[in-house]
Amino acid sequence: MVRNFEQINRMFNPQSIAVLGVSAQGFGFGRGILHSIMSVGYEGRLYPVNPKGGEVFGLEMHPSVEAIPEDIDFAIIAVPAPAVPAALEECRKKGAAGAEIISSGFSELANEQGEELDRQIREIAAKGIRVLGPNCFGIYCPKSGLTMAPGGDFPRKTGPVALLSQSGGLSIDFVSMARWRGFNFSKVVSFGNGCDLRETEMLEYLRHDPDTQVICMYVEGVEDGREFFRVLRQTALEKPVIILKGGLSESGGRAVASHTASMGGSDKIWKAALNQCNVVVAETLKDMADAALAFTFLPRKAYKGMTIVGGGGALGVHGADMAELAGLATPLLREDLREQIHAILPKPGSSANNPVDIANPFTPPRIIKETVMLASQDEAIDLHLIIQLLYMYKANVGIMNAKDVTEIIPLQDFISEYRKAHEKAGKPIVLALPNNRQERESMEVEGIIREARYGLTEAGIPIFDQVKDALQAVAAISRYTERRQAMLG
Repeated sequence: MVRNFEQINRMFNPQSIAVLGVSAQGFGFGRGILHSIMSVGYEGRLYPVNPKGGEVFGLEMHPSVEAIPEDIDFAIIAVPAPAVPAALEECRKKGAAGAEIISSGFSELANEQGEELDRQIREIAAKGIRVLGPNCFGIYCPKSGLTMAPGGDFPRKTGPVALLSQSGGLSIDFVSMARWRGFNFSKVVSFGNGCDLRETEMLEYLRHDPDTQVICMYVEGVEDGREFFRVLRQTALEKPVIILKGGLSESGGRAVASHTASMGGSDKIWKAALNQCNVVVAETLKDMADAALAFTFLPRKAYKGMTIVGGGGALGVHGADMAELAGLATPLLREDLREQIHAILPKPGSSANNPVDIANPFTPPRIIKETVMLASQDEAIDLHLIIQLLYMYKANVGIMNAKDVTEIIPLQDFISEYRKAHEKAGKPIVLALPNNRQERESMEVEGIIREARYGLTEAGIPIFDQVKDALQAVAAISRYTERRQAMLG
């Protein structure tokens, strides 16, 4: 059954928004989220509500929702918990398709008062208004200019990744991690306690959302396990779903109960069920971000063979070991290609076998580009991993009589040559940029790596902090693709 998502669409794309609980001075969630939405550049009509009236950020504050001069599409409620049901009912009567309740103090407190407030919210929602929360950060939708309270500087650039999260703070963290990695969002939803809209219905919505191609989820507990896994299995056949599950340990389960009033569940049962649905299971938030990066930038296929290209024998050996553990092969290159690669590599200390040892981290990027171009001619190779140790240049500052490392790293050459390789090789390239010089005296190295990341991700090359991160992310695509093909028959 395909649900009618018209109301949810209006929530993501509102033409008018009422913000309840806005203070004229100081800091509060209502004032903060209003400022964030204005900062992002929302182009619809904003109606702050405060019983005292007045003005905030150049906007008139209305004494009540009823006093707003038109019906509204969406409401953001940030009033004290006991006042939420009455505020929600006002919004429903004003025609709102939906509301997000930022306020906390509900069932997560595990007391009768909180449970009663939750019950009242569900009763009002049943009359026709959809509700996110309470105890949530709500929606970030760059396409429409809707954002969260701490999200005034979130990008307006859209992307293929969506996030569903029971945690508001984790949503903010994940958007920040995405910015560092260079992928963008279609939608981010923090649903908190989930009195009305929860993980299953929102997952089904994203399954049908044409703007979403990759779905990430942070889940602490589900309301209806059977229905959730039914929808999850259907969704994962069409789009990759990456899940980070909270509350798997005993102590984590206790924390979950007080965080969003959810029940965690058994580690083994969850992981077995997720694997049956062909979900990519993340162990950490970083894992989830890395997998989302890979699914955003790389073709979805089963990667059978790859090259590992880097400066240093142990680097390649360790990389090959980790690749095998991840289920990825590093086959010996064709003899004619090995001969051609050997001819262009610096001597001594290099090796044209796979992994390809380019002798040292200072080999000109042009040589690395040509190596990748030649290796791409081998039909056994599906992908290239380049390991670039830019931090090693720090040791050469004194030798080169340079002021600092920025004077001796050929940064623009790296960006230019790797872009050419990406455009012409015909096989995907991923790059690992580790930094083992993080002491205070080497802060400029981090700046160089940052510039390299931005220059290359703009060209479509995914960048990972460590070799292991890159291999795990590529392996996730391979496993997902193989299992999906098997499930489809």
